Amino acid sequence: MRDTRESRLLLVLLIAIAFALITVDIRGGQESPVDGARQAAAAVFGPVENGVAAAVDPIGNAIGAVRDSGERHTRIAALEKENAELKAELGSDDRNRNRLRELDAMLKTAGAGQYGIKGAQVIAIGAAQGFSWTVTVDVGARDGIKRDMTVLNGAGLVGRVTTVGPSTSTVLLANDPDFTVGTRMEKSDELGFATGQGDGPLLVQLLNGKAKVKEGDRLVTFGSSGDKPFVPGVPVGEIVRVDPAGGGLTRNVYVRPYVGFTKLDIVGVVVQAPRSNPRDMVLPQKPKPAPTVTVTVTPPPPDGQQAADGQQANENQQGQDQGDATP
Repeated sequence: MRDTRESRLLLVLLIAIAFALITVDIRGGQESPVDGARQAAAAVFGPVENGVAAAVDPIGNAIGAVRDSGERHTRIAALEKENAELKAELGSDDRNRNRLRELDAMLKTAGAGQYGIKGAQVIAIGAAQGFSWTVTVDVGARDGIKRDMTVLNGAGLVGRVTTVGPSTSTVLLANDPDFTVGTRMEKSDELGFATGQGDGPLLVQLLNGKAKVKEGDRLVTFGSSGDKPFVPGVPVGEIVRVDPAGGGLTRNVYVRPYVGFTKLDIVGVVVQAPRSNPRDMVLPQKPKPAPTVTVTVTPPPPDGQQAADGQQANENQQGQDQGDATP
């Protein structure tokens, strides 16, 4: 095909149509008009992605074991035992030790919140990464995954499932601009809504415009009706900036998320909600402040006083010496 004006226009038109379809697909989720085509693609390419990940992943067995942990905490002890055995097998490989730490942290988070989870590995970045923040994980409908399930890792909230294929699923990350989750402040219980801002901190709009908040205050998910798309008590992040109260009905704060969205690897999809709201139980313990050391400095006496004290000391010593010399 010769490089003509018509061919260049056709190429630009095809690219524009492709971007439009990608945007509609991501924003529409399973209600997207191209959902059928996406499901077919997931059925074809999902096993390929899984196969490539499994071929180079020595921790696949451990993650697979976590996939069977839907019975909630009754399986945690067995999983930790399998995890310990896997550690011995893997030896001193730095990358594997890193991933095992992630798996340990995720199991502890699931245990603290009493979440039944399916372990998964991130195997691909969303095709429309320029338009939204998504990842593909290696669990799907065959593993019991459904749309609008909460996704977490050892640090906290990762996102929610938006589309599900037979063996893979798409997760919309919490830092995506289209992502919104209800939040609750630790201790004060102030409610709000967190929205993603890409590489920046989450923007949280508190419902109480006069709420007393400060940097370092922490938030968890409030939870949704029927626990979908969000279960309660999952750590979200901590406040790094507070907008001045302007007398409005709401108040904005900025929250640094606990999860590092650019380095996701092992995650868990919550397939069974906790029997009761864990509230703040899943938040990590705050570090104890270091003890304050107090040093008391005594100022020296004035020069004149110091000389007088020295003279008096000499006279006292001379008097003592004379007394000792008297027979």
